[in-house]
Amino acid sequence: MNLARNHSRVSGQNSRFSHNRSSYLCGESDFNQVLKTSVCKTCRFQNVNRRAVSVVAEATQDDDVENLVIIGSGPAGYTAAIYASRASLSPLVFEGYQAGGVRGGQLMTTTEVENFPGFPEGITGPDLMDRMRQQAERWGSNLLLEDVESVDLSVRPFVVKGTETTVKANSLIIATGATAKRLNIPSEHVFWSRGISACAICDGASPLFKDQELAVVGGGDTATEEAVYLTKYGKHVHLLVRGPTMRASKAMQERVLANPKITVHLNTAIEDAFADKKGAMAGLHLINRESGEKSDLPVRGLFYGIGHNPNSGFLNGQVELDEAGYVKVKEGGPWTNVEGVFSAGDLHDIEWRQAITAAGSGCQAALAAERYLTANDLVVKQPTQKEEPKKETPKEEPKDKKDMSIEEEFNVYADKHRGQYALRKLYHESDRLLTVLYTSPTCGPCRSLKPILNKVVDEYSGKIHLVEIDIAEDPEIAQAAGVNGTPTVQIFKNKDRIANLPGVKMKNEYRKLIESNLE
Repeated sequence: MNLARNHSRVSGQNSRFSHNRSSYLCGESDFNQVLKTSVCKTCRFQNVNRRAVSVVAEATQDDDVENLVIIGSGPAGYTAAIYASRASLSPLVFEGYQAGGVRGGQLMTTTEVENFPGFPEGITGPDLMDRMRQQAERWGSNLLLEDVESVDLSVRPFVVKGTETTVKANSLIIATGATAKRLNIPSEHVFWSRGISACAICDGASPLFKDQELAVVGGGDTATEEAVYLTKYGKHVHLLVRGPTMRASKAMQERVLANPKITVHLNTAIEDAFADKKGAMAGLHLINRESGEKSDLPVRGLFYGIGHNPNSGFLNGQVELDEAGYVKVKEGGPWTNVEGVFSAGDLHDIEWRQAITAAGSGCQAALAAERYLTANDLVVKQPTQKEEPKKETPKEEPKDKKDMSIEEEFNVYADKHRGQYALRKLYHESDRLLTVLYTSPTCGPCRSLKPILNKVVDEYSGKIHLVEIDIAEDPEIAQAAGVNGTPTVQIFKNKDRIANLPGVKMKNEYRKLIESNLE
């Protein structure tokens, strides 16, 4: 999480929570033509709603203080939330939004997780994080989808300042993990999101990379997983290992070496990327670190898998860190040098870095926080009665609903839609502002953005349409729109594209764009 360094006190409040026009890259006429073609198989848009957190403070000062604030999500943060909730601490969790990666941590950009206990067939990283999140929420964790900008550990209770929310807390668990590193080659900024990416499962399905030669740099599990994943879309994948050997697990090394669509290049460093005559990324300038020999590798995409930097900058030196910025803990446990502040997960783990060890670390931190609060008589609020969460029985859609065709199911007056049929109809027939969200099946950041965008659209009911396009289902739509990665949001007014927003933006940015273009 990143990481403004200003400190802020909580003001006295009644509430605890202070809360050029451009055309398509391929030309508008091409996009119009695509929208006139036949409709593919699609399904109804699903509205993902995140439970709103709203807590009104009581008159007493103690009720303005949280027992425990957890900063960060992922296996460590969510496990800490589950244990703290079951201990009746009612933790408040800042899940993160933009800074330091997406909500759910590094697993949101991981394909198959095959070594997490309990899933003999494996599970995708985003699916695992969704389950952990649901479990934390089920037991009473209060989840805030926003970043923490600063903390003040010089006062008691501690002060935590988020992008929209400022709270006081008697204890903290910091589980902000780490962020993917970049190579910082000279032309990185030129080709970023136009050929260079740090997330294969977010961008690999893009038409930009379909049936192309691709490269992944790195030699660990992250890089090898990305290389294997990209063989689903690319013509061939080159794994560029800067050292003499791969550092990945034996299982992943064997999988890479056995794949005929992957070539491993050892002792290979990247000097820069270069473009073709049209300005698109065309390849890489390489150098052999052993012989010094230079060569060019023609590829259309480069994906980073070279490690991470700890997200500790927002602490502003108030907790003891090592030279690399990782939190120092005592006796191998969750204790930091500040009493009442605990660390969990990859923020201090420089050796194991596994989802299961991060989860175990989150458990340790929650138990340590509970003991600290109890021993110091600092538990300021507890639920009056703890009820066993009720299990919901899935509702089956009516048979006639399942049998309906896309055309019959489509409702031009609805605010939210999914698929190219809806996009074509609305693009040509609706006079509302049209917002298109491009996603891909395994895109972790897409899962973070959907509930945010849904809430924004709800604020303008009857004035705007939202259409979700899965670029794996509708690649020709994404290609015509010039979409090179997911998530991407595009906004149209009278068939003109007025905004193109790749990645995850702040809610206010979407809101301002919509408001400024509503008639």
